[in-house]
Amino acid sequence: MKLFNSGIHFESVLKKYFSFRNETLSLEPFAEFLDSAKRADFTEVLNSFRSNPNIAGNFGYYIHNILRERPFNLSLTEANILSENAFFPELKKRILNKILPPVEHENTVWYLIDNVSLTPKSELKFLHNLPENEFTEFLQIIGAADFIIKPEVKKELIFSMNILSWRVTGMAMEVEVVRMAPEYRNFDNPFLALQNELEDLAEELEQNPELQLNSKDGRYKQIKIYIEQCLEFVNIAFKNSSQYGISGKINQSLLKIRQQIQRIYETIQLLVIDTDEDVARNSKQLIFNILSYKSHKNNISELINDSTRLISHLITNHTAETGSHYITSTKKEYMTMFYKASGGGIIVGALCVLKVLYGYIPGSDFSHAFFYSFNYAMGFVMIYLMRFTLATKQPAMTAATMTKVLSEEGNTQRNRTEFAHLVSKLFRSQFIAFVGNVLLSFPVALAIIYGLDVFFSQNLAIDRSDKLLKDLDPFKSKAILHASIAGFYLFISGIISGNIGNNSVFYQIPERIAKNLSIRKFFGAKFAKGLSKYYARNWPGIVSNFWFGVFLGATAPVGLFLGLDLDIRHITFAAGNFALGLYGKDFSVDTYTFWISFITVFLIGFFNFLVSFSLSMFLAFRSRKLNFGQVSEIYREIFRYFLKHPLKFFLPIRSGLDKRADELMSSTVATKSEDR
Repeated sequence: MKLFNSGIHFESVLKKYFSFRNETLSLEPFAEFLDSAKRADFTEVLNSFRSNPNIAGNFGYYIHNILRERPFNLSLTEANILSENAFFPELKKRILNKILPPVEHENTVWYLIDNVSLTPKSELKFLHNLPENEFTEFLQIIGAADFIIKPEVKKELIFSMNILSWRVTGMAMEVEVVRMAPEYRNFDNPFLALQNELEDLAEELEQNPELQLNSKDGRYKQIKIYIEQCLEFVNIAFKNSSQYGISGKINQSLLKIRQQIQRIYETIQLLVIDTDEDVARNSKQLIFNILSYKSHKNNISELINDSTRLISHLITNHTAETGSHYITSTKKEYMTMFYKASGGGIIVGALCVLKVLYGYIPGSDFSHAFFYSFNYAMGFVMIYLMRFTLATKQPAMTAATMTKVLSEEGNTQRNRTEFAHLVSKLFRSQFIAFVGNVLLSFPVALAIIYGLDVFFSQNLAIDRSDKLLKDLDPFKSKAILHASIAGFYLFISGIISGNIGNNSVFYQIPERIAKNLSIRKFFGAKFAKGLSKYYARNWPGIVSNFWFGVFLGATAPVGLFLGLDLDIRHITFAAGNFALGLYGKDFSVDTYTFWISFITVFLIGFFNFLVSFSLSMFLAFRSRKLNFGQVSEIYREIFRYFLKHPLKFFLPIRSGLDKRADELMSSTVATKSEDR
């Protein structure tokens, strides 16, 4: 079928196909007419119909003929509604449909749209751009301005709503979905009530085909109330996800329920006729709706946005309590951060030496990946459990805490200033963590390698010194790229922590431990309760730090195996490696090597911070539905705040905004504690 021919003028198309009563069910005449009409001035199209009433009548007859026996309920019940209850099967299905569109049944409106237009979105845009009076007149000319009140159309609309209602009720009655909204346990189920109302409406239409709803009709008002209650149920369930956690399947189910309830609402609105103008308006709206739903049916970006926004919100939300401990306000907190970072620096200094020693063990790239990963993972878990601090860990854990100031009251100038102040507090906390890590990791690594030299009478760093110092030269190595990779891993570790926290809450793991009969029998109820609290407090951090170590340890060996120059650079390890490199050279290095290595240590820290902070903030901004323009305003405000108060980014200088920031972080912790 040749659907598009730019050389055919709409008048010749009308004469070719509609100068007589066309009995064909072929879609080619409609396709050619639509293509030619889009290329012409639509006023001329109307003039042609006005001056040729026979052609207009024949065209209207043809349209009614090809639409007869073509149900459109699929366009209302399937199009642009999730068809799977899990994200990846839905994504896979949409990608397949994009590459190889499914074969639709010929006797459906879907088939008609697919074979008349390759892009329903372009037809929708064309119709929306038409003046309202011209489109209304066109429908009147072809006798379609009042089809919304036709009994067969009303029957199809009500049938579609019933299908949606049956599906929604089934999903809403699932145990895990009901658990998300316990507030509704003592109320009548609004989904069942909505289903009953729609079934009664279908029965009334069967008995009285001329049945017509209006905005004051009791049945319409009751249906509207139940729809609002169903949407409220979904909103409460999403809101409670912070308290109860949520799985990908439940997230997808709630999204699907909301889509179907909104579709019922949009459909019932088409049946409400108060004035004669509503007939034509609702008839047009049904056309717009069908095209709009169809054009978004396989939209992949919308699926990803809708399905991942709540999960990203939960991930950042479950790191908020931890993140609040990484932002210092007072001088005491500032110095406490320094002491904790110093403890982390001591452990990292030892890890640097251990990595050098592991490098002497003969073995394959994968055996070295195992040793390095074990070295990093155990060290990071130790730092976490001893309540020390690893520099650059803060950004990935503070995103939710910081964006809370924007999500509570909106993106106002006052809130942007408060946010900039929070950034200054995070940056100075990060700065003092850098100082604590570097000041201790350098001398500790130096002291350990010196002790080994004295004990074994061998400089164990001598064979590695050239590489260690070369890796700290951004002009001779990919130090900046490798620092960015480490920043990405820091971000991923924050994701893992938030995801583990969410799953722990959703599957009620702490409660299961506390009430486990075997644990209580052998170790006692007190032990079970203590273990439950320990798990809830520490398990997400243990897992995220373990995997962060695995990522850091495995990157270089895996990159070497693949022939790629992949590696990681972290400021604390860079400081320790700097010490080992100097010792291996017996401190005999030129001025350039010393200063470029010294500067690169902090440059690595900057890119660790920049990448992890940017990605974490992107996730948090996205979860709060902030657009690019709003984010740009926020970053400009941060820059202006830095120019105005540069010392606040490095020293614990108090200001009037600290009270609000402290309240914000306190509320974050309190909210999380209540949820648990």
